[in-house]
Amino acid sequence: MSIFFHKEGINFDIRERQKIRQWIKKVIENEGKKLGELNVILTGDKELLELNKTYLSGKYLTDVITFEYNQEKKISGDIYISVERIRENALKFNERVDREILRVIIHGILHLMGYKDKKDEEQTKMRQREDECLYMFDKMKG
Repeated sequence: MSIFFHKEGINFDIRERQKIRQWIKKVIENEGKKLGELNVILTGDKELLELNKTYLSGKYLTDVITFEYNQEKKISGDIYISVERIRENALKFNERVDREILRVIIHGILHLMGYKDKKDEEQTKMRQREDECLYMFDKMKG
């Protein structure tokens, strides 16, 4: 039961990795599930666009793509994140890059736990849950 951080073709480091691991585990346990194996892969727009085209028939840029490998109540998967999208969205939403990374990581985790965001009401619920999880992160000791 592990969380791994990877970089593919990008120079970017995630700070507070241990705290993030504890946070993700707590979020998963609060949903009544268990942590399996998670990979958080930081990469660029080009790579995410290629994954989007290949696996999701998407032809657009996105900040995160999640591949689920859950088994029973164990949450496992790969979360691909475009650091370029993160930086751009942080500017757009007047947010710190490290905060936007946390939001996108937890967004991917929530997808792995069954949360959806295609419809308006699903997006609202997803954003509310993200905010709750970020609040939880802020309250944790590092």
